[in-house]
Amino acid sequence: MRYNQSILLFLSDLTRTEITGEKLPMNKLERNWILYDVGNSAFVLLTSTIIPIYFKNLAAADGLSNAASTAYWGYASSISTMIIAIVGPILGTVGDVRGYKKTLFLIFMAIGAAGCLALALPVGWLAFLGLYIIGKSGFSGSLIFYDAMLSDITSEERVDRVSSHGYAWGYIGSCIPFVICLGLILTADGTGLGAAAATQLAFLITALWWILCTVPLMRSYRQVYALESGGRPVRESLSRLWHTLTHVQKHKSVFTFLIAFFLYIDGVYTIIAMATSYGKDVGISDHNLLLALLLTQVVAFPFAILFARLTKKIEATRLISASIIGYLAITLFALQLDKAWEFWLLAVCVAVFQGGIQALSRSYFARIVPKEKANEFFGIFDIFGKGAAFFGMLLMSVITQITGHSRFGVLGLAVLFGVGLWALRHHVRESKNAQEF
Repeated sequence: MRYNQSILLFLSDLTRTEITGEKLPMNKLERNWILYDVGNSAFVLLTSTIIPIYFKNLAAADGLSNAASTAYWGYASSISTMIIAIVGPILGTVGDVRGYKKTLFLIFMAIGAAGCLALALPVGWLAFLGLYIIGKSGFSGSLIFYDAMLSDITSEERVDRVSSHGYAWGYIGSCIPFVICLGLILTADGTGLGAAAATQLAFLITALWWILCTVPLMRSYRQVYALESGGRPVRESLSRLWHTLTHVQKHKSVFTFLIAFFLYIDGVYTIIAMATSYGKDVGISDHNLLLALLLTQVVAFPFAILFARLTKKIEATRLISASIIGYLAITLFALQLDKAWEFWLLAVCVAVFQGGIQALSRSYFARIVPKEKANEFFGIFDIFGKGAAFFGMLLMSVITQITGHSRFGVLGLAVLFGVGLWALRHHVRESKNAQEF
């Protein structure tokens, strides 16, 4: 436990920011919540770097072409996100009942960590994809309840800051196990460990890191905003969810934002999931891919915090809009990418906007939904977020498999960013008109 305490003290010293003229550090619960981002982000970094490279090497050894393995990787990612998009709203609504949020969070976290551990098993590429789907589904499911905890662990005035610090420290903290894993892989031939064994050991290290970083939150979290159960929590939750979905007009602002979110986050999640596969398809070496994406984590850290500070002077929706425009430019540039230095440049550009657009979308949504129904709405948030990821990766995979090249798949993302920007600005206009009325 001294290990976790040392990380918390480190976060405490480094998360002091000016708020209303005073220096207020993160409190213990906020730090514990942030620490879970540090833990699960190690898995996210693994799934965007080492895992797809390992999978593509497994697939190549079995005779699959680059385009085919990229398509199958996209299909697997789509399946995992679709699973959570379907069950997420139901379980999220159950999580609003007192006593269920923490339990459900822990169950999904355990499934995700177990899936990560199982990736170390010596299996073929198809079985590997099945284990990946289990791990990714558990990870995504845990985020439904983790994101909804925002309303319980901090105040509305601090929500942008805490959410952004979660992503920021997740980026930089995930580099610790990743650097260890990367060192094992890059020196595998020299140490005699072998690339396959070193990669399998990386899966074990990442799972253990994830579990250790979850312990402080589990020890300190208590659900504040909750609904009381009449004895049938699942049936009652389904009834509330149906009522919410059939009374959209009462939460019009929430749902117009969700439509915009569905469109622009589609591209963001697809870029995160498919960047390594796309890089390999256009000829970027494994070492350049791994190191460039490590740089993304380091650069993303200060920019995620910067976006949080900018919310004091600039509306969150304007900052999200600026991030969408940045992603649109990145997507267009990626169409002609064929050199290592261009991939490094794109990695830095993605890092500038990645933390901001995710953190501000989460905190903005947390502000506009009823706090006592946070899980219910974050479950719906996951329909749009994970559903978007399903659509984007499926779209890119199908186009890649049909055309035989992933460049054409990337082109569709540019359209989604453009339409997403328009939808977000429409949401802002509608919300202002409603307030004036």
